[in-house]
Amino acid sequence: MKHTFVSTHKHAASPVYLDCNATAPIEPDVRAAVTRWLAEEQGNAGSRTHEYGLRAKKAVQAAREKVASVVDAARDEAIFTSGATESNNIAILGLAPHAEDSDRMHIVSTAIEHKAVLEPLEALEKRGFSVTLVRPSASGAVSAESIREALRPDTVLVSVMQANNETGTLQPIGEIAGVLEDHDAYFHVDAAQGYGKDLEPLRNKRIDLISVSGHKIYGPVGVGALITRRRGFKRPPLTPLLFGGGQERGLRPGTLPVPLIVGFGVAAETALRDNVARLERCRAIRKEALAAFESLDILIHADPDRTLSHVLNFSVTGVDSEAIMVAIKDVAAVSNGSACTSQSYTPSHVLDAMGLPSEAISGAIRVSWSHLTPEVDWQLVASRIASLK
Repeated sequence: MKHTFVSTHKHAASPVYLDCNATAPIEPDVRAAVTRWLAEEQGNAGSRTHEYGLRAKKAVQAAREKVASVVDAARDEAIFTSGATESNNIAILGLAPHAEDSDRMHIVSTAIEHKAVLEPLEALEKRGFSVTLVRPSASGAVSAESIREALRPDTVLVSVMQANNETGTLQPIGEIAGVLEDHDAYFHVDAAQGYGKDLEPLRNKRIDLISVSGHKIYGPVGVGALITRRRGFKRPPLTPLLFGGGQERGLRPGTLPVPLIVGFGVAAETALRDNVARLERCRAIRKEALAAFESLDILIHADPDRTLSHVLNFSVTGVDSEAIMVAIKDVAAVSNGSACTSQSYTPSHVLDAMGLPSEAISGAIRVSWSHLTPEVDWQLVASRIASLK
């Protein structure tokens, strides 16, 4: 079935939004679902004494099924959260009591993780945990063999992102899962950028915990999920970080935001349905961008063969990223790093871990689009950048 994507670009005079890795535009079907539940429904999914609550509970369960199905998980293995940051914290900090009780206090992760993983790990180090951060190659990817070499008998958790938020580089999740077949460590994947886009890796049953966000897959901001896949018949031994109410199997208490959850479910459903068409659209945009940038002799900070189709991180020799963003600000809205650190610019820890020279790091621009992105005047963008050289 062929699907026509509707642009969310409303004003011709506005720059085209090209920062979808920070947050993506909302899918029209999602917006309609959220609006309906905000305007026409009012039940609390925890209220079981009347029809309003029962309708809300039914809608939440339907959404849970859709969110879980993207990664081939059971419905009751999906726990709703406020987003991937909270999911990462629950997965990492929530495992700490089990690790302490079992005297397995070593964690393996990577030097290119999102701050929502690195900072909880830093918190655990202060509690006496030992953390090994594996560095990537110049391609932006870590190797499964480097993860194997970092493992110890007391390793309780391996946490590796599916796709890097700055470079778009896909990590070898399947290979790492294979490395862990003979090890008891829990495997956590921060899938904020790849969930609903790069489908197959997350369906690997060796992955115990998966963090996802609704607004990265054209759903609403403020909702996400933690997939807690059973190993045999046992769930990962997580301890809640918050208490009160008992919602989400006691792991994430609080009144469920039903409109957001419904929207997240629609976003997950459409991500599966339209996956191929979206990939084709994003690849076409990438091809147009690279063709326009050919004369600039850009340095791409990732292996093109293992990068998400909608992300391009590059620098131009001798040109600062701030200058580029100013030069094209009326044409395209781009970024020079992760949204989580953009309030006060610091050099990218991701690009630094890849071993890039300081000039390339200071000049790096991240461009990220979606199937909803309207036509971009890439030639104009390229000419503006060329004028800075």
